[in-house]
Amino acid sequence: MKLDVDVLRYLSKDDFRVLTAVELGMRNHEIVPTELIDRIARLKHGGTYKVLKNLLKHKLLHHDSSKYDGFRLTYLGYDFLAIKAMVNKGVFVAVGRQIGVGKESDIFEVAREDGTVLAMKLHRLGRTSFRAVKSKRDYLRHRSSYNWLYLSRLAALKEFAFMKALENHGFPVPNAVEHNRHCVIMSLVQGYPLVQVKQLENPEVVFETIIGLVVRLAERGLIHCDFNEFNIMIEDDEKITMIDFPQMVSVSHRNAQMYFDRDVECIFKFFRKRFNLSFEESLDDIDGSDEGKDEAGKPCFSAIERSAGFLDRELAASGFTRKEEEDIQRFIEGRAESDTNSDSEDVDLVEDENEASTIDGNSSDLLEQGKVESCEARESSGSEKEDASDNEENSEEAKENEAELVKSLSKQRRRAVAAVRKGRKSAGGRNSYKDKGGRSSNDSKVQKQLSIW
Repeated sequence: MKLDVDVLRYLSKDDFRVLTAVELGMRNHEIVPTELIDRIARLKHGGTYKVLKNLLKHKLLHHDSSKYDGFRLTYLGYDFLAIKAMVNKGVFVAVGRQIGVGKESDIFEVAREDGTVLAMKLHRLGRTSFRAVKSKRDYLRHRSSYNWLYLSRLAALKEFAFMKALENHGFPVPNAVEHNRHCVIMSLVQGYPLVQVKQLENPEVVFETIIGLVVRLAERGLIHCDFNEFNIMIEDDEKITMIDFPQMVSVSHRNAQMYFDRDVECIFKFFRKRFNLSFEESLDDIDGSDEGKDEAGKPCFSAIERSAGFLDRELAASGFTRKEEEDIQRFIEGRAESDTNSDSEDVDLVEDENEASTIDGNSSDLLEQGKVESCEARESSGSEKEDASDNEENSEEAKENEAELVKSLSKQRRRAVAAVRKGRKSAGGRNSYKDKGGRSSNDSKVQKQLSIW
């Protein structure tokens, strides 16, 4: 949908009030009922239906009456709400031409009051070319219901957070200025996408710089996941700038190695095809060491050490779970405890040495006492063995006598029971068939019913 900002001139406060009411109603409704919009907007002089009709004419709302009469926001209406909020904050005062179109966003030029030109990125998740967002990215986490406007807002918030953090850690990224809803304002990069560049003065240096950025990101716990020639900007002096960060994940992600290898392979493939770069020669000339690289000269994910910080933990990147955060915290606390306990261990060693010296001084006395006690123990053990053998023989005879008594008693009991039951039938056997379908069975049923009543 084309962004026509001229319509903003003809929208009144009531129009934006009703647009905001529809946005609030979409938190719990896919299609917001007209009565609910009227209650939320609370226009002083009424006329909510007339305002809805005007917004529908400019395609800022979509009307749906399949189940009940209601409205929902379109991307154009969401754009107007974000732009109006930015203008009220004084972030920019004018919107210029469109400078980029992606599978999930549109990029426009905006101007400040002093003439500074910035870039405005409007996320548009849900396009036909990119509808598998829920399965490919975990924006929703534990939520089951969603709409595309809400997903776009989460993507913008995530990109702004990543851009701000990477800028603070010295990465070549645009300067993040402000964000609102699905809109992100950033500095305009004075360069071109790498895919549009046909020649480079120093392709080996540019290639090594780009691969170094991939490795630096991994050392800080992040993987770009879409690091290719479309998301790399290059200026006239061959300065590199990274863009597009909503899909970044943690190195703890279950598919982290696959994403890392895919980013590296994209860069190798582009430079091999576009600039006919021989990677073995260029890598040998620039970097003589082959540490952390495979046979083809590509960086190995398993050889990267996270020694520069945990940006994935700070930004709650996808794949970084709460369990891993607890493990890192335990590791940090363990390091602190080991440092504090080092002094106490030294004191314990000194005390142990003093105790050892006193034990060595008294060892001779203990040995003499042990010899005397061992002799006495040998003499007593001989007599104890003789008494134990006599006791064992007596216990065996007693056990045999008890077994014979038990057998005789059991035999006598069996004989007595057989004599009592001889020639008689049990009560259960005599009456087992008497009540089957007879009168007695009916009487018993009546008695049961009476007892219940």
